Amino acid sequence: MRRALEIMDTTLRDGEQTSGVSFTSLEKLTLAKLLLQELKVDRIEIASARVSDGEFNAVKEITSWASSQGLIEAIEVLTFVDNGVSIQWMKEAGAQVQNLLTKGSMNHLKHQLNQTPEQHFKNISISIKEAEKEGFKTNIYLEDWSNGMQNSEDYVFEYLDFLATQPIERILLPDTLGVLTPEKTAEYLNKIIKRYPNIRFDFHGHNDYDLSVANAIEAVKAGVNGLHLTVNGMGERAGNAPLASVVAVINDFLPDTAININENALHQVSKLVATFTGFRIPANKPIVGENVFTQTAGIHADGDNKKNLYFNQLLPERFGRKRKYALGKTSGKANIQKNLQQLGLTLNNEELKKVTTRIIELGDKKERVTAEDLPFIISDVLGNNLPDKVKIQSYVLTHSKGLSPTTSVSIEINGQLFEENSSGDGQYDAFWNALHKIYDKQKLKLPNLIDYAVRIPPGSNSDALCETTITWKSKNKEFTTRGLDSDQTVSAIKATEKMLNII
Repeated sequence: MRRALEIMDTTLRDGEQTSGVSFTSLEKLTLAKLLLQELKVDRIEIASARVSDGEFNAVKEITSWASSQGLIEAIEVLTFVDNGVSIQWMKEAGAQVQNLLTKGSMNHLKHQLNQTPEQHFKNISISIKEAEKEGFKTNIYLEDWSNGMQNSEDYVFEYLDFLATQPIERILLPDTLGVLTPEKTAEYLNKIIKRYPNIRFDFHGHNDYDLSVANAIEAVKAGVNGLHLTVNGMGERAGNAPLASVVAVINDFLPDTAININENALHQVSKLVATFTGFRIPANKPIVGENVFTQTAGIHADGDNKKNLYFNQLLPERFGRKRKYALGKTSGKANIQKNLQQLGLTLNNEELKKVTTRIIELGDKKERVTAEDLPFIISDVLGNNLPDKVKIQSYVLTHSKGLSPTTSVSIEINGQLFEENSSGDGQYDAFWNALHKIYDKQKLKLPNLIDYAVRIPPGSNSDALCETTITWKSKNKEFTTRGLDSDQTVSAIKATEKMLNII
């Protein structure tokens, strides 16, 4: 039989300790629902007690929803040894499971609390009894446990001996400062689990040395009952063990371990957390990064055409994604053919050779080329074999202090000229509003603009080119266009003209 492993997500508590991140009550409730119902994590740690009124209201909303869904025991709150103050806070907020923060090393106990082990254990016992009196369940965090094992192992075992006598659910073992190696993780956990086979242990890893995934896997192999993870690896300093990566490794390399996670929802939740926090996902982040299912080298695309030679177990479809083939200076004809197939275009060998050469030239200039750019490159290289059906012939952009920006636009669609003017919150917004007027009158549908980013190449001077990247969403797909010009608004208009021809 496969051994069941609990996944506890702490994005809403420990992940919120990422510098500059704070979730609103609505964001926390939204993510709590997604984590438990879509992603299927077993438990979520949602807040620290006593932090703020906003935190209290967020916990109250989540516990109210969780109670109505029969999920209240999956909701956990970090509490403190504070003579029952945290317990009262929990009671008023509607929570029923506390994760009590205690000292897992003599260093922390001596210098932060200035207490003896006996004093600390006595206070912890009081907190556990207070929770039990209210009908609450208690898990115990041993803060700085990894340093405790390295520098004060006798204290850790004295503490665990005490906890073995207490009415608690789980002991949570954090690598608080991210100092463990996989070898040390395995050594310490094997020693502890062998000594206390009937206690449920969770491992909570941090990523200071970029070893959190490896440490989490060693913890599972050692026999822990649960792992603490965060979406996108969010957390203090270098963050926590990232949910998506750990889930994929367990599913692919630990066949005797069973987890409930719905892999197909990982990317969706990852993007939402990035949106709420403003912290973008690195393009090369495993599983959820923009580039991780993109083949760049031409030889790889060629190999994929020949019995999927460059595929591994991490198929993008597992995570609700699709494989892409990048276009740039390392692209070969195979990459370009893959993109042409997706666009429904066919070129002969001579034409393909010319387009390949042009894309390599653009790559040498550090220009980024997308599949949506291909029709324009083909049009340019092959002498307008694919004519532009939409041309923005002219426009006037005005911006005056105290007045709303306005734009007049003249656009040619299939040889017919249309003109409109409009105002807006900015020059591009005014242009977009005028464009909408034209398309609405022609009963033509424009896609939604869902992301707008402007980038100036590093090291440029004041007259440098800027690149505007706009992401659009139509009924059936999401796609990106780019424009390049010395004027930001003009580069955005160029990106928009590309979009109009694509649709």
